[in-house]
Amino acid sequence: MNIQQLEYFANLAQTEHMTKSAALLNTSQPSLSYTIHELEKELEVPLFEKKGRNIQLTKYGRLYYSYVQAALNQLHLGNEFLKNTVAPFKGQIDFGFIYTMGSLIAPKLTKAFSQHYPQITFHFSQNNSRELLEELDKGNIDIALVSSIEGYPNLNFEAFTEEELVVIVPKKHPLVQREAIALEELAQEKLVYYNQNSGLRHYLDQLFAHFKLTLNPVVEVEEDHTILGFVAQNYGIAVIPNIPSISAYPVKKLPIATQFQPRRIFLATRKKGFISPTVAAFREFCLKEAKDMTS
Repeated sequence: MNIQQLEYFANLAQTEHMTKSAALLNTSQPSLSYTIHELEKELEVPLFEKKGRNIQLTKYGRLYYSYVQAALNQLHLGNEFLKNTVAPFKGQIDFGFIYTMGSLIAPKLTKAFSQHYPQITFHFSQNNSRELLEELDKGNIDIALVSSIEGYPNLNFEAFTEEELVVIVPKKHPLVQREAIALEELAQEKLVYYNQNSGLRHYLDQLFAHFKLTLNPVVEVEEDHTILGFVAQNYGIAVIPNIPSISAYPVKKLPIATQFQPRRIFLATRKKGFISPTVAAFREFCLKEAKDMTS
């Protein structure tokens, strides 16, 4: 059984006239008759029966037609969806980004891109870096803004931007009087810290190990706003990216006086496999925007 057999059957079911269907399908009547005969032989039931000089569907044919027509309609929709998805300047981009990119960078990028290409739509996935990289590696998303994590040889990481880190303290904490803080001072404090699911955890572990600091985490959570919530409730202080939503919580933001390597954010894509023209255009747009942000 093949698609042509089903298309021939559906057309003949609609016309119930061999000559008309052969003309509509741009084929010969013997070829159409042979195709239907082979389909009936495979299904082991008659689909048509003679009615005078014409033909009509049998009860089996009527039942089968309802399924074939539905299947062909779905196939047609699938073909159109796929064509639109990969067509230049049309279709959908599955875009993933870490939580800190969701407050400003991701909305800004997609809004600006959509102004150039209004027919392109986005499906968004927001998660920690490891989960996003897993989805990207499986092909479930097209492109992602993440921190770099080892163990993904099939993915390509291109530098996108850097994130400033700050220390946040509760409003009633003694450090609230300070204008800045050194990393070394954090070893003396209770910390609200990122858990192992967060891409920031690996970076912070390396940063504190570089300065030979032993920390005292009292709470470990995954996401920035959860950390802000725990700090606001006086569980401890925390090191987080300098995101706009800090101002929405009863905490004070302190710059870090210590000089250190900044946290880098990367634009990740797959090294191999098909990349649609739409996704390729968005990648180029993101990298251009990254250059403009640093210039």
